[in-house]
Amino acid sequence: MAATSIVSRPRPRPAHTQGTTRCAYTPDGTKLVTVGSNNTIRLYKTGFDGEPTNIDDCQEQNLALATSNDFFIAGAEDGTVSYYSLEQNMFDKFLLRTALPVRDVAVSPDNKWCAVASDELTVKLVSIADNTKLLTLKEHGKPTKHLSFDPKGSMLALSCTDGVIYVYSLTAEHPELIRKVDGVIGRIETESEASCRAAWHPDGRAFAVPTPTRDIQVVSKNDWEKQRVFSHGHDGDITSVAWSPNGALLASAGKDKKLLIWQTKDQAVIARYEYPNVIDIAWHPTKNLASFTTSDGEVFICDEFVPEQFVSLLSLPKQSAPFIHDPLAEIGPNGRRPETNGTSLPSRPRRGSLDSLDDLLDGNLEDDDDGFVVDDDGAGYTLNAARKRAADDDDVFDQRPSKRGNFVQPQLHPSFQPGSTPWRGNRKYLCLNLIGFVWTVDQDSHNTVTVEFYDHEYHRDFHFTDTFLYDKACLTERGTLFSCPPKDDAPAVVFYRPHETWTQRTDWRIELPKGEAVLAMSLSDTFITVTTTGNYVRIYTLFGIPYRVYRPKSTPIVTCASWRDYFLTMGNGPVGADGMCRLLYTIENIKRDEVCQNEDTVALPEGATVKSVFFSDNGDPCIYDSTGTLLTLLHWRQPSRATWIPLLDTKLLPRLASGRKRETYFPIAVADNKFHCIILKGGDQYPYFPRPLLSEFDFSIPLTSAPAKKPRKNKPTNPHGGNGSDEEMLSSPDSDTEEPTPQSESLALTQTYLQKSLLASQLADLLSATRPTASQRALLARLEVDIDKTLLQMLAIECREGGEERGMRALEIVQLMRDRSGRMVEAAGKIAGRYGRALLGEKIREWGEEVAGGAGDGCEEGDEFD
Repeated sequence: MAATSIVSRPRPRPAHTQGTTRCAYTPDGTKLVTVGSNNTIRLYKTGFDGEPTNIDDCQEQNLALATSNDFFIAGAEDGTVSYYSLEQNMFDKFLLRTALPVRDVAVSPDNKWCAVASDELTVKLVSIADNTKLLTLKEHGKPTKHLSFDPKGSMLALSCTDGVIYVYSLTAEHPELIRKVDGVIGRIETESEASCRAAWHPDGRAFAVPTPTRDIQVVSKNDWEKQRVFSHGHDGDITSVAWSPNGALLASAGKDKKLLIWQTKDQAVIARYEYPNVIDIAWHPTKNLASFTTSDGEVFICDEFVPEQFVSLLSLPKQSAPFIHDPLAEIGPNGRRPETNGTSLPSRPRRGSLDSLDDLLDGNLEDDDDGFVVDDDGAGYTLNAARKRAADDDDVFDQRPSKRGNFVQPQLHPSFQPGSTPWRGNRKYLCLNLIGFVWTVDQDSHNTVTVEFYDHEYHRDFHFTDTFLYDKACLTERGTLFSCPPKDDAPAVVFYRPHETWTQRTDWRIELPKGEAVLAMSLSDTFITVTTTGNYVRIYTLFGIPYRVYRPKSTPIVTCASWRDYFLTMGNGPVGADGMCRLLYTIENIKRDEVCQNEDTVALPEGATVKSVFFSDNGDPCIYDSTGTLLTLLHWRQPSRATWIPLLDTKLLPRLASGRKRETYFPIAVADNKFHCIILKGGDQYPYFPRPLLSEFDFSIPLTSAPAKKPRKNKPTNPHGGNGSDEEMLSSPDSDTEEPTPQSESLALTQTYLQKSLLASQLADLLSATRPTASQRALLARLEVDIDKTLLQMLAIECREGGEERGMRALEIVQLMRDRSGRMVEAAGKIAGRYGRALLGEKIREWGEEVAGGAGDGCEEGDEFD
């Protein structure tokens, strides 16, 4: 793999006088702390390029540093170990004093203990809260140059001057020496700039350490044996080694003036920088950012530390340490890989070789097996030998007798009922939407079904004893639809119960053909759609009159949804390159007998699935996929013009920006231009009882990888009177007081422009397909005016923040305006004149004249939203 050089060098920051200089980020990444030879400690705020905060009340010749979110600890050459508060940015107390210079300090992962290495023959463990509690490690008997806790805090590795790494166990009441790792590091002096630190990999199963041969050796914690080695990178002694937060990369510096970034997976150098005298490296815990210090007292804060083509490695989950034979990868035939949230991860079956005899004979070789080995003595050695069918216990370990059996069987998208949940205990939700919710309780011999509404002024809750054992339901303002699976000789039943009628008998039931079960169903104001295991789509009127029965092209059917006279069906289509069937959808108008979209593809990333499908309150199809993205369908009434537009990526919500929250979202509906959902925590995939509150989020079309800051908090709230979640109380208290930057203002306006343009396009589609009312036409006109006003605000920012060099962008904004009367163009010219953009104002006037003369009308043809 070719190495990459840095594009732009960060500027050196003179932080300390010449000598040993150390740096470390706080675990939350908000600050960078540096200590050095002078009597000043510097605190750099992440993302702030101004002057650092200084702490002058400190010792001179600080040689060691360890940080926490609330404090940091520094060790000095005079033997003092000092505790500094990050809340007051000042010295707090002395933790310890040694007779000889302190060489290294480390804070345990639970922030309760500080380990201190010095030129003395012992290592001290001092309690941070109460420095009278002291433990002494003395079995190594040599001065210690470096020490480091493993990620769990159960072990402490000491790199001593005799060339041996001593590993202490901290699980017992008194630390115990459990291992001496010899033959890896060389003998070294404590004041040497060369490093022999044991840097623990983030997964805690191994550590990396520089060797006298100028390589970096990985040592396993399980057997303390040498594993992979990062070699042929440095020509001088290595002075610092640091893993990236997820363990996918390793950074190292040496006396050869090289600063290298290695890929953990193949131990290859992916970036090569040249910086002399680097002695310490610190990765930022979340960003593509690293800082390093030199023996000249300089600090370098390097943005975009990892090259662009490799930056995706930082976003990977925690990676494994580089073993020669990874124990986690060596799972026996009876082993199972870990499961996520109780479900096995799908794996692609192994493909047969092109020239194998079994493939050439099309798999018929097995069928010729006549059972030559006969158990004629009853010894049992032919038990399950050459069997054609799987044994009963094969499912325990997910085994199959044939390696090729699954290849001919594509991976299908399973069917699901939108808005429902699986059984959990004896309860499940049959339907969840903005009208209300339907849930059932298994009572062994029967079920009890409850239907509750949010608006009790128009509807009254009801419940009944269910002897049919309904497992699916739909709920609208007009009625409730149920279905039950077939059982024994009883067929599947579809049951509809209207909320109000003018006749005495209100509800009705229809039995499906025997053996045919309901896969999914939907209920609109005019029709009922039922998809079945017989690969039929059955359409009924609201009171049970069969209206249409047909078999769709894409089968097996996955799900369906409906709105007024339109209904949408999804089914499995052709198999893709990943072995997964492509999802196809069809949208039809039942009354007009028109096909709007015929077997079009659902836009899903590779490996993703649809979690829910529904129509918005304005009648536009929406899907929510397994990646947490909400999408809507644009131009769906026009054949072959439909496009899936992302409305919201929940992974980019501001509430998740800190990384402290881990939550998912169960989709409910799209209404009032908001995404209504239920927030799930603790790894849950579905809501449970008691009934959770509904939350809502504004749309935010994904434009940037980082969540855009808004002047107003985007708090989810319950649209029916309750609070959405108590988690919002954890957000930053001064996030409301932050003044918006020009970049954030421009991004917010761009977001508004895209959303209003999308709304205008959807409304225009609706008006073209129906008989528009005066209020609808007025609403479309107001939307177009709002779009032009948003563009004027964007123009004002361009004129205010940029010079004439941003004139082309400003003129392009003007050309996006929809008004052809000249009023908006005139307003744009006034804005340009207010900020002294004479050349831009002239270009705007020329454009206005072209529009007035009809020459600019051609630009409308390329407008996506017209």
